[in-house]
Amino acid sequence: MLRYIYGNELHHFARLRDGMFRDRADQFKARLSWDVSVDANGFERDEYDALNPLYVIWEGRDGRHQGSMRFLPTTGPVMINDHFSHLLNGDTVQSPAIWECTRFCLSRGAQSNVAAGLMLAGGEIMRHFGIAQFAGVFDARMVRIYRHIGASPDVLGSEGEGRDQISVGLWRFSDAARQRVARRAGLSPEVSELWFRRSLGDAAPLRLTA
Repeated sequence: MLRYIYGNELHHFARLRDGMFRDRADQFKARLSWDVSVDANGFERDEYDALNPLYVIWEGRDGRHQGSMRFLPTTGPVMINDHFSHLLNGDTVQSPAIWECTRFCLSRGAQSNVAAGLMLAGGEIMRHFGIAQFAGVFDARMVRIYRHIGASPDVLGSEGEGRDQISVGLWRFSDAARQRVARRAGLSPEVSELWFRRSLGDAAPLRLTA
């Protein structure tokens, strides 16, 4: 199932929290050789984890982390503006209607529908928080994954070639996209809505976006 957890509430979900940070280390440091820091506990964390982001975590039937993403509003510090503005010719992305999505992580052996489930959860955040778009930095390997899910971004800028290419993109999430991604995730929109409400209740009242 999908859980929506703010950073200051992660201590209530210690098993999911630890699994997420360890799987991030495995994916980004061990498998992709990114320049990220891993601590003595084997956790990959950065300065944005200290800003009380909203995490989406797929919890497997065994209670373990299977995949996750991290969300922050672009009105505050975000990776795109702090580290990747050169992909936007020095411009920045700053709007209450745009949040940044980072650290898209899948555990080894994650179920095939987890990636689509995470994207569906991103759509729920958009719907309930009145967000028009998500912004994110992605590498070439993710292009095929987004295309398979049915949620490809509008590319704002890129650098590099082939497998080394990185890009900044913007995602929208129409009702048609929600239905399409839900099918890929093997979930009904009603179940997706229920899981969001179970995590956040009415703290984020539904505000449909265009």
